[in-house]
Amino acid sequence: MTDQTPSLPHAASARAPRTDSGFSLSRLPDAVTGWLLSLPLALVLLFFLVLPIAMIVVVSFWGATEFSIYPAFQFDNYEFLLTSPVTYQVFFNTIKYAVITWAITLVLGFTIAHFLAFHVRTQTWQIVLFLLCTIPFWTSNIIRMISWIPFLGRNGIANSTLISMGVIDEPLEWLLFSDFSVILAFVHLYTLFMVVPIFNTMMRIDKSLIEAAYDNGASGFQTLTNVIIPLAKPGIMIGSIFVVTLVMGDFITVRFMSGSQKANVGRLISNDVALLQYPSAAATAVILLITVLLVISILLRFVDIRKEL
Repeated sequence: MTDQTPSLPHAASARAPRTDSGFSLSRLPDAVTGWLLSLPLALVLLFFLVLPIAMIVVVSFWGATEFSIYPAFQFDNYEFLLTSPVTYQVFFNTIKYAVITWAITLVLGFTIAHFLAFHVRTQTWQIVLFLLCTIPFWTSNIIRMISWIPFLGRNGIANSTLISMGVIDEPLEWLLFSDFSVILAFVHLYTLFMVVPIFNTMMRIDKSLIEAAYDNGASGFQTLTNVIIPLAKPGIMIGSIFVVTLVMGDFITVRFMSGSQKANVGRLISNDVALLQYPSAAATAVILLITVLLVISILLRFVDIRKEL
């Protein structure tokens, strides 16, 4: 009787998995694999972000006549912008709107997020109330913005109510087509952009830290300033970046809610485009982009978002 057991080397070779001779990312170094995996997104960013910005920078150095533009390399557009007092007034208005809107939305957004995260006990009610906050976003921004006009107008609901209550004797002119109406519309449009990141950050705060603060004798204000706010910094910074950039680039709101009596940088760019002055509009856009990046860099100095998240 012969032994049918295969030899050891032959058995090992039979059990060994077959190797595929095709290409595999696992054979490449980790650095090369990382670059290849990020290549599609890098190409998307290149074609849809970097190249448009580069074209805007190039066109900002071109020249323009009343009816055409021509390629050139000149600093006339920047010289005109940086020497015109109108430019500084417009940028001042833009920064003013951004700062005031940021401060109001921060207070409102932090308060709403704090209530949803720490005072609403069940997750179901948190979801329901959060969805209620998002209901206005189911309609167009322009519709939500224009809806303030009949409310704030001279014969609008606000003035009529105040007159009927005897609070005022005549309609308040500053309620509409003023800085007040512009900022009110900005707050209405962009508060949710502050609520969402702060609420998301607060939901990840360990509740035992708050209980420990109370157990050690901390008051509600001390717990807020020493525990909740430091841990919610990433959400505050993300919301601040959203609100500031959106307000500084907005021009429709300023146009409608100020009755074309006020201007910001976005409105200045829109006017140049309407007049076919594309090089001037591009130069203004470049200066606005630099301003926004400076503001964002200042905000990011207060917290390292990548580290905190």
